[in-house]
Amino acid sequence: MFNRKILGQQTLSQKILSKNILALLLSSAFVSFTSFSALGLSTQEQGLAIAIEAKKQDTGWVDFIADMKMVLRNKQGQESLRELKIKTLELQNDGDKSLTLFNQPRDVKGTAFLSFSHPVDADDQWLYLPALKRVKRISSSNKSGPFMGSEFSFEDLSSFEVEKYRYKYLRDEVINEQENFVIEQYPVDKNSGYTRRVVWLDKTEYRAQKIDFYDRKDTLLKTLYFTHYQQYLNEYWRADVMTMVNHQNGKSTELKWENYNFATGLANTDFNKNALKRAR
Repeated sequence: MFNRKILGQQTLSQKILSKNILALLLSSAFVSFTSFSALGLSTQEQGLAIAIEAKKQDTGWVDFIADMKMVLRNKQGQESLRELKIKTLELQNDGDKSLTLFNQPRDVKGTAFLSFSHPVDADDQWLYLPALKRVKRISSSNKSGPFMGSEFSFEDLSSFEVEKYRYKYLRDEVINEQENFVIEQYPVDKNSGYTRRVVWLDKTEYRAQKIDFYDRKDTLLKTLYFTHYQQYLNEYWRADVMTMVNHQNGKSTELKWENYNFATGLANTDFNKNALKRAR
């Protein structure tokens, strides 16, 4: 999956990376560098190289099903809890497909969200509202809107694809007692709600530690923190807790993941608009 997707990016990235460096990054024999500057790359080249390696490290898991608890907190710290089930399918030549079903509480039970991520084109997203018994398509111009009252936007629910951003390496920094690459990501999509994202990736496993999101005025809007990582299939890392803090309104949303099951046999037929209505 990874090679095919990145090869689709090759005509774009070759404007930034030399053919030799791109071939090295695509090679299965590539050894992670603690400093990409050792390759003689510019800050833009280093940022792209780090993003490519991060994607490479998290490719090949096929599919998964997991449970999630979503905790919404207002400015005063009052909480409300939602329970969800997530199904995600990794594709060979496109972004991931995901289906999210709300199970609790009663006022949102049966609500379902379907998302098709794409490396270059705008993502396709639909929301099924059981009270109205209809499927609503999410316009690409509304992707910055809040997802079900949370501090996550519809845009935040898209899978990470290298082609969605331009890159710049900023610095190395220690957080959570780990050495991290700090890179800047500039969304290519003109409908993005962000001017840029600043991402901290640990140098050992290329796991995201936190992401700062800057709004269209280039003001810090939100920070997403990743904690309690666990490894699955002896290869793939997932953060059990993801916390999005909105610095402008004082609210936060915490996602608690559990009961991961990988390679369950999900297929494309499990991810279509009919699946929204029949999801249970």
